[in-house]
Order: sequence, then C-alpha cells, then structure tokens
Amino acid sequence: MGAEEHDIVARVSRDDVRSSTGALAAHLASACGHVLDEHGGDPKNVSLLGQEKNLGTWAICKMNMLLHGLPDARIEKGDTIRDPKLREGGELMLFDRVLANPPFNISDWGGERLKEDVRWKFGVPPAGNANFAWLQHILHHLGPKGTAGVVLANGSMSTTQSGEGDIRKAMIEND
Repeated sequence: MGAEEHDIVARVSRDDVRSSTGALAAHLASACGHVLDEHGGDPKNVSLLGQEKNLGTWAICKMNMLLHGLPDARIEKGDTIRDPKLREGGELMLFDRVLANPPFNISDWGGERLKEDVRWKFGVPPAGNANFAWLQHILHHLGPKGTAGVVLANGSMSTTQSGEGDIRKAMIEND
C-alpha cells in the first residue's frame, strides 16, 4: 500500500498558498477567507488547488471546500510525488506560499523510479525515505520569492543517512 500524499493549494491573486495535507483544508479555506476580507472580499479572486491520493480524503477536501463557500476548488486525484497534476503549460505550478505536513518517513514513495526527476535539484532523495523528496517537491513549487512552512519528523533535520545530510546542506547553502 502506498503513502497517502496530499496537497491543498490556495491561489489568491499573486499571493499563493500551498498545503501538503488534506487535513489542513479547512484552515486553508479560513485563511483564504481572511485574505478575501482584507483584499476586497471577492471569492472570484481565490482559487484553491490540490491533489489527493486517498479517495476518502479527496472527498473530504471537496466537501470542506463546499462548506467554506469555495465550490470551484480544484482538488485533483492522484499521487503527488509520482504524478503531480498541478501544472501550467506542462510545468509544475509555482506558489508564493507553501504550508505542508507531508506523511513522515514513507519508504514506498517510488524513489527508485524517480532518480532523474527535475525536482531533485539538491540531490536524489533516498529510495527508502520520502522526507527529502517532499522537501524538494515543495521547494520546486516555490516561486522566486516564495516561502514555505513544513512539518516533518523530528529526525529529518539531523539525519545524515543515505545522503540526506548532503541534500540538507545543499538546500541551506542555496538559501
């Protein structure tokens, strides 16, 4: 059984927010409501985009969007790491804000099949742990002035196993 991968994205004019967990959908919708209140309150200026692998969580995301008055939310079904669907002109979309709580320490994320992926700018993530795949996926989605907030397993920021320390170092040096 594969990992549950989730993405919820909010686009507010040029100020974009992306969240990598379906559980954050309601909070994200509330944040969009706050931004709407501050910037004219027109729901046509907000679009939520996301991707969810788990059909049950996808349905909950869609329902949350309806309940929060955002019926036009685009929540795609599919594996976020193996088959990211949030694209414009064939390229992965870029965002100004990313909020993420991806699944921790997933070992069956498809790393063996994704070694040449363009998202691995800082190094190929270990096939046995998706933490640095998620981080690089998130960074790849950031626009030039983008900011991310990510919740990961405690050991993610100190491990040096399987090249993770080198990837982390390259990410920090590039910041």
